[in-house]
Amino acid sequence: MIEQVKVVVVDGNTLVRFGLTELVGQEPDLELVGEAGLGAEAMPVVATTQADVLVLDAVLPDLDGLDVAREARTRYADLGIVLLASDGRDDVLFQALESGVSAFVTNTAPTEEVLAAIRHAAVPGTSFTATGLARAMARRAEPPAQLLSPRETEVLSLLGQGLSVRAISTALCVSLSTAKTYVARLYEKLGASNRAQAIMNAMRLGLLESS
Repeated sequence: MIEQVKVVVVDGNTLVRFGLTELVGQEPDLELVGEAGLGAEAMPVVATTQADVLVLDAVLPDLDGLDVAREARTRYADLGIVLLASDGRDDVLFQALESGVSAFVTNTAPTEEVLAAIRHAAVPGTSFTATGLARAMARRAEPPAQLLSPRETEVLSLLGQGLSVRAISTALCVSLSTAKTYVARLYEKLGASNRAQAIMNAMRLGLLESS
């Protein structure tokens, strides 16, 4: 008889949660023992079911999924934790790594990847797995001078001066669409979702001096 891995799914999106529970339920070596839509419900469900693996969304209706993951790791040293995120940005990946989760996958990952992450997390230990981890580590180790192209460095400087995207397009003599593309690429490289984060991360990396 196969020893089943007991899995709890916590995700605020009903459709995603349903899909995950159905996916787990179809695997002979996995057993869905609980589910929840709120972060506050995660610990009680894990405790009640004595789950082996917690599949947790990074963005929950009531709490930050990373905070829930940290609490779960503090309370249950042997609990496998799989963190789901809407995208695989480097900053989110490294936050997942630092929070003590066992695996990191995106919501759009193939079912085989999600199942592999759950099975990886079911084996107690401190190893961490994530698609693209090696590439992210390489980017993290990349010298700041090589991180941005000359044009992206210009865009960063203009952002730091407080210019809007439209003003940046005028200053660089490019279309508004092109300026938006430059800014989007810059945000991605800096692991930022807005101007403030981009500037803060750039300053931390020594790419931008404080005024």
